[in-house]
Amino acid sequence: MGILQIFTLLGALGMFLYGMNLMSSGLQKAAGDRLRGLLSAMTSNPFKGVLTGVGVTTVIQSSSATTVMVVSFVNAGLLTLAQAIGVIMGANIGTTVTAWMVAWLGFKADIAILAVPLMLLGFLFSNSKKNKRQNVGELIVGFSLLFLGLSFMKDSVPDLKQTPEVLEFVKQWSGFGFWSVLIFLGIGTILTLILQSSSATMAITLIMLSMGWIPFHMACAMVLGENIGTTITANIAASVGNTQAKRAAMSHTIFNVFGVIWALILFKPFTALVGKIIELFGLPNPAAEGFAVVEGSVDTSTAALYGLSMLHTLFNTINTLLLIWFVKLIEKAVVWIIKPKSQDKEPFRLKYISAGPLATPELAAEQAFDEIIHFAQISRNGLGYAKQAISADAKHFDELREKLVKYEEISDRIEYEIAAFLNGVSAGDISEATSMKIKAMYKIIGELESLGDSGEAISRMLSRRNEHKKTFSAETIDNINMMLELVDGAYEVMIANLTAAHEGTLSSIANAYSAEEQINVLRNELREAEIEALEDNDKNYQTSVYYIDIINELEHMGDYMINISQSLERAFVEE
Repeated sequence: MGILQIFTLLGALGMFLYGMNLMSSGLQKAAGDRLRGLLSAMTSNPFKGVLTGVGVTTVIQSSSATTVMVVSFVNAGLLTLAQAIGVIMGANIGTTVTAWMVAWLGFKADIAILAVPLMLLGFLFSNSKKNKRQNVGELIVGFSLLFLGLSFMKDSVPDLKQTPEVLEFVKQWSGFGFWSVLIFLGIGTILTLILQSSSATMAITLIMLSMGWIPFHMACAMVLGENIGTTITANIAASVGNTQAKRAAMSHTIFNVFGVIWALILFKPFTALVGKIIELFGLPNPAAEGFAVVEGSVDTSTAALYGLSMLHTLFNTINTLLLIWFVKLIEKAVVWIIKPKSQDKEPFRLKYISAGPLATPELAAEQAFDEIIHFAQISRNGLGYAKQAISADAKHFDELREKLVKYEEISDRIEYEIAAFLNGVSAGDISEATSMKIKAMYKIIGELESLGDSGEAISRMLSRRNEHKKTFSAETIDNINMMLELVDGAYEVMIANLTAAHEGTLSSIANAYSAEEQINVLRNELREAEIEALEDNDKNYQTSVYYIDIINELEHMGDYMINISQSLERAFVEE
């Protein structure tokens, strides 16, 4: 095997992986929020969760993407641990569709002939001005590259007749009985860990089997190993998440490892069952003694390919049927294995996003928006403390002042972390519409951070007032409370608009303009009345300055909130 042939093989593998990722990305963009809604809605019991996992993974052609998505949803509190376990079980079944697709289209139909013409079609779609067509174009190009890469891989694998030393090496490792099964299981595990794609490892295994490199039983062992190796992706994603996210990822590992254990114990009868099923289709039994793929024999090649795909499907289906009754037990096991950490109890940690691998840029953007809504709710809570501080006595004021300073620090931190997350999302392959929304999100988190600054600024004004031993009259406090009520109403409107934009139902921000106008009118009235009172020597100048500064700061808060709604209008309201 020459150097050029090796590089061709590696390049073909890279093309396959890139095509798989591109196809999955296009499918996910095309599906959009529907996938997210499906995962959140169709998981009320383990059986529905399994069906959801099967459906989503079949659509996006990536069990890793599904499990990472599930982990992030558990981290966000959108899915319970029990619901996540059901979806992960279903994802394992859904991913077997890829093996059938590769076996049928890649080996039997030889769709690679159509790959280049399809890429032209994909190119034309990707140059469309409409996002949906661009996503379809990406899907078609990915589909074409996947099967073109598969074709190159098949052509790059050397003929064993011309390299008998390789054949002899493979036979040597295949001749240790059950130990050989364990060796090839390890090879499948390690290869999947390296490639981070069970589909790619499955394609390689199918090629090796069809070319006569390995016998059917060793290929089956590799498939079992692939099911262990694929669990690493979810565990990587969960490594920086909360305890529940880590538990969801661990449940995936337990599920697959348990399946491999029973499959190894029943290896011979299990592979024999697969062979009998293939015989029902009028094909040779790939598990029979002495079976080998014969060059030029369509029946033996088809039997081997379909047999391996059937084992993959049967393994995950049986494993799911066995363990779906023990979801609660699996939940208890992972809870026992992974203990909660103290930081999980911190009230102001990010709720919906975490660092680490993203499920997909499009869905990650949705998670960021969830976090922004949560950010807005935290900011509104800070306003409540500001209201209490206005009339608090000295003892309670210091406590409230500390809380408002803390809220300002929290706002700074949340803004930074969301911005860092959005930077990662922006670096991915995103649609034009999502790019516009992300730009709006950057603006929104900046304004929310300014709202936190305003709360702290008000507490600072009150602190200076107390230092100078000044007090507000009952009338002044009532006036400030009126402003606070209007600002709180503006908060409610802003959060409602954020939620509507997230759900795709925002059509107008007239409510935000109305809320801001009320704040401006009251601010002007109160300021003019205070200035007149000062001119008539009815008020203490220094006290009035603190009072006017506070109502001005509250008016600034109204400005920040209208800026947020305007950003939503530009990015989320269709013209």
